[in-house]
This record gives sequence, C-alpha cells and structure tokens, in this order.
Amino acid sequence: MTRVTLDGVRKSYADTDAVAGIDVEISDGEFFTLVGPSGCGKTTTLRLLAGFEEPTAGDVRFDGEVMTGVPPEDRGVGVVFQNYALFPHLSVRENVAYGLKFHDPPGGVSADERVADLLDLVDLSGLGDRDPGALSGGQQQRVALARALAPGPRLLLLDEPMSALDAQLRERLRLQVKEIQSELGITTVYVTHDQEEALSVSDRVAVLRDGRVEQVGAPREVYRQPATRFVASFVGDNNLFDGRVVGADDSRVAVRVGDRQFGVAREARGDTAGSVQSVAVGDSVTLCVRPEHLRVVGGSNDDEITAKTTNRFPATVRESEFLGATTRVHCEWAGRSVVLSHDDALSGDVTLDFGPADARLLLD
Repeated sequence: MTRVTLDGVRKSYADTDAVAGIDVEISDGEFFTLVGPSGCGKTTTLRLLAGFEEPTAGDVRFDGEVMTGVPPEDRGVGVVFQNYALFPHLSVRENVAYGLKFHDPPGGVSADERVADLLDLVDLSGLGDRDPGALSGGQQQRVALARALAPGPRLLLLDEPMSALDAQLRERLRLQVKEIQSELGITTVYVTHDQEEALSVSDRVAVLRDGRVEQVGAPREVYRQPATRFVASFVGDNNLFDGRVVGADDSRVAVRVGDRQFGVAREARGDTAGSVQSVAVGDSVTLCVRPEHLRVVGGSNDDEITAKTTNRFPATVRESEFLGATTRVHCEWAGRSVVLSHDDALSGDVTLDFGPADARLLLD
C-alpha cells in the first residue's frame, strides 16, 4: 500500500492553469475519488500521479518520495483508461499478461498463475482465449482492470472507466471495482464527473473546480455538509436560497429570504445537514435545503402559517417527474425554483416545510 501526497501541485499550459495548486493527502489503501465538471483538472491530476505529465510547481510524493523525474514505468502505477486501451491483436489472456513482460509477478508466482488468478478475480475465467473485440463493454472494462493489476502496482488510477457503459452496468461494475479494491487493499484514485458514482464507492471525495479543491471529505460529509455554494449545487440536487442573517443565538440562526424568515439550527440532528459555519447578524448567506428534507404540510392558505415562527412557505407545482423510487417535484416560490422529493406527483398550490436541523448555511 502507498500513501500519496500532492503538495502545492500546479500544472500550467501557456497562460492557463489546468491544476491551480492542489494539496491533498491520500492514505494507504484508501479509495479516493476526484469529482468535478469537465475542465476542472481531475484528469490532469491523475496524469500527474501517473507520470504522464510533470507539475509546473509543487511535488507529487509516494510514501514521502518525490516523484519528479520518475517515469511512469518506474512509479509502480496501474492505470485503467476511459477507453480501456486494450490491444486488439492480443487475446484477453495476453492483454492481462502484457505488463508482466516488464515486471515480475508479485508473490513469487508464475505469469500464468498471476493471469489466471486475476481473470478469476474479475469473473472472466474461461474467456482468456477470446479477442477483446468479442467481449461486451463491461467485460472489456474488467480486462483493463486485470491488466492494470497484473504487475502488483502500488497505486491504481482509474480515469472515468464507467463512462461508456449503460446505467445498470455501471452500477454493477462500480460495486465490483470497490470489492476488488477492498480485497486487495490497494491505494486507488478514481476520476469521475458522476457524483452518484463518487459518493457510492469512495472512502473520501475531493470536489474540484477550476483546478482547485473545493472540499475533501467522506461522501456523507460532502453531501450533507457542503463547504461552499459550488459543492452544495454540484453534489446532488439542492435548493439554494440567497438570504441575510437577521438574528442569532447559541442554538439557532434566523435568516430572511424574501418576505420569509426561517430558523436554522447551528448543529445537525442525527445525520442531517445542520448549520455549522460561524455567522453573524447582517451576513449574506446561502440557505441550502436538500429536496428530501422538504415536506408537504398543507394548502398555501393555511391560517396557521406565520412566516416569523415556522419554516413553512407557499409554492406552486410546475412539474412532476416520476423516477421510480421517488417523484421529483419542481415548484416555484416567489420567482425561485424549488425541488422536492415526494412519493407521488403533486399539482396546484402547496405548502412546504423543513426542519431547523435539516438546512445548512453557507457564507457568501
């Protein structure tokens, strides 16, 4: 296993910073994911780890050893590319064994034994004589994974390996990749733009934007306690309202959004979001409420609703999307878009509510 450090790493092309100063520590045996939109620098960061690119500034270190000047073949890194890059003129077995021409198999076994073990590990036993072109996309992905693992790398790098697969196959294979990674205990860096994928397989996630890290944390932490407005909007659905702090005490913050006043708890209840940032009266803030934390409580003309004492507000349903396990309901409130998760489709005017501990405040 290997500890990986990126210390002030920057990569520039002409006047553009593809990576604009990243500081990250990845632990031995960790499944660490870089997630972000296109152009955020995640693939460039992976290439810096692999040695395909050299940093303009900063250091990449494996177990404290600076990797500057160390070529890819000497870093002990296995890479699974987005397009798998299998050799079409070689059989499945020959593809998996390719790296063993340059490195002895780990554990003192023969190359044939190593290949057989890996084909069994990725559920491809009996397909060793096939041509890669005769395999499905999912099978090709597993061949690429076995080939990357064959020399016993100290670090496994995965560059959007599921992007060309259909949704059901992606879900099955990402679980299999996680199981294999856990079984081998190999430090793994995974690149994806798919937030659901990142949240489901990772020990920790780094959310990137414009070549910088916006937040690093466990998936639940990043989802439930986003550190910035970008993270709150990029990772999963979220309702973001511009507001201003109009009151605060040790347990709760009062926030004015439009003509409504909402109470937000300073600390989470259980595993919900909670407001944990330090705010003061007069601060401009973003109020974040996940769709699953909005509740439908009655008609918008309910006489019991008072803006000063409750977190209830009126909305008008514009559209409902049936997604199987839930329905995504799109509403409008005073010109603002609001999304909630509900068991059934809704229509007309509704009243929505959220608990004080189910929201998060972010300083603008």
